Amino acid sequence: MKRLTTALLAALDALIVVAIGVGIALVPLTVLWATQFDMAVNWLVFWRAAVDVWLVGNGVDLVVQLDPTLVAALNLPGSDAAFPITIALLGFALMAVLFGLRTGRRAAETPYRWVGVTGAIAGYALLTALLVLSAGTDAVRPQTVQGLVLPPLIFAAGVLIGAGQGQLGRLIGSIPGLPGRLPGVVRGAGRGATGSSADSAGNVASVSGSGAGSSAGKSVHGLNGTSNTSNTSNTSSSNTSTSTSSNTSSTGAAAGLLPVAVRAGAAAALRSGTAAAAGILCVSGITVFVLILTSYATIIGLYETVQAGVLGGIALTLLQLSLIPNLVIWAAAWFAGPGIAVGVGTSVSPVGTSLGTLPGLPILGVLPQGSLAFGFVGLLVPLLVGFLAAVILRQRATADVPPSISERLLTGLGTGFVAGVLLGLLAWWSGGALGPGRLVEVGPNPLLVGALVALEVGIAACLGLLTPAPTVGANGSGRGATGEMPGTKPGTKPGTKPGTKPATASRAARSGDTGVGRLLGRLRDALPRR
Repeated sequence: MKRLTTALLAALDALIVVAIGVGIALVPLTVLWATQFDMAVNWLVFWRAAVDVWLVGNGVDLVVQLDPTLVAALNLPGSDAAFPITIALLGFALMAVLFGLRTGRRAAETPYRWVGVTGAIAGYALLTALLVLSAGTDAVRPQTVQGLVLPPLIFAAGVLIGAGQGQLGRLIGSIPGLPGRLPGVVRGAGRGATGSSADSAGNVASVSGSGAGSSAGKSVHGLNGTSNTSNTSNTSSSNTSTSTSSNTSSTGAAAGLLPVAVRAGAAAALRSGTAAAAGILCVSGITVFVLILTSYATIIGLYETVQAGVLGGIALTLLQLSLIPNLVIWAAAWFAGPGIAVGVGTSVSPVGTSLGTLPGLPILGVLPQGSLAFGFVGLLVPLLVGFLAAVILRQRATADVPPSISERLLTGLGTGFVAGVLLGLLAWWSGGALGPGRLVEVGPNPLLVGALVALEVGIAACLGLLTPAPTVGANGSGRGATGEMPGTKPGTKPGTKPGTKPATASRAARSGDTGVGRLLGRLRDALPRR
């Protein structure tokens, strides 16, 4: 495939993504234009409305100035003056990121990875500029700078992640002297005595987790970037000394930038903090799903109250679907403690709910009402997720020298900091102004959410990292130096029950050397044989 073909196909992907995003709002509006208005109104009005919805979904602010006749009909305080709409319909942004991941993966499969990435992002930016220029009216004006920058950035994030899978691990692995005392950091990065490049973080984790029973000739990298290979016997002494000296000098240069322990702890905190934030969001997503199911009757009643008709109901449903990611983040803010506001002077938190007049969105029927007797139980979610993330991090530690207590505490606090920053940013992006008057404040307080998540997850992660570590053999796995599981007799094949014949080796050994394979094999061994 040629470079030009790769760039054109990537630009075509960008065109499809933009068309889908705008079409979600444009299709029902066009049907409404044809059926309700008998095509008497200029169709460009509906085109601009669809583009405005797409821009809001990508985080672009709008400034709205209502017609005086409409202001008199609505009778909303503050609607006579221009007001902003700054809340983002994150469903559109999430869709752009997911499609960007797909485009990035497709570009990575071609010989010209970055040509495809550049073509996709450039095409998306060009189409976004055309949409922004066609959307502005006197009644609704999008922020031009935000419209030109934010949608391409969101799509570019997905494309770069999809096209660069494994690139970050290789980049970290190329830094000499970056061994990790905690998992997720390359152990023995740099080049070994044989001159081969270090694996990525994911490959190193998989090798260390597979145990030493698979091959005695695999390299185990040390702190100075050299490798100890058991079956290497004919290596030239001159090559070895040259490689060792170069690794030592590069390690010293890298260590001068930042201590190894600091880099290892920072990498571990980044991974565990991201995992903790993702875990809180997963619990929040499940909670929103359950609330929608249990509040189905209330939501249907609100639909009937709105009386939007068939087409209006479809448009309203699409609008609410784009708000589902916002609701998930709001649920995470509720678990953290601050909760959310749906208007000035309102509050929805574990302590209680105080609401006024709500916007005409039936999905808001899932909000809890009154005081909750056991609402404080929700505060345990960040604590439990942070503790579990730290315990998993601690249990998977494979370093020869265990970290000190101070290093564990700093890693735990770093975990809380990362989780707090991530959820604070998401809370900031999920809230904003939804209309005039009281509706200028909708969503969580990002500073409070970030601070409380950092505190809760950080304390729980510190406790989790202080849990006892598993027994680690000399080969970095749960087995002994000879590849045997603790408690087995010498010479017994891994995964074989003591006293069984070699011809009837257990199914655990046949299931592979991975931790999941050993677990499944032991479960099968526990079952009676036919």
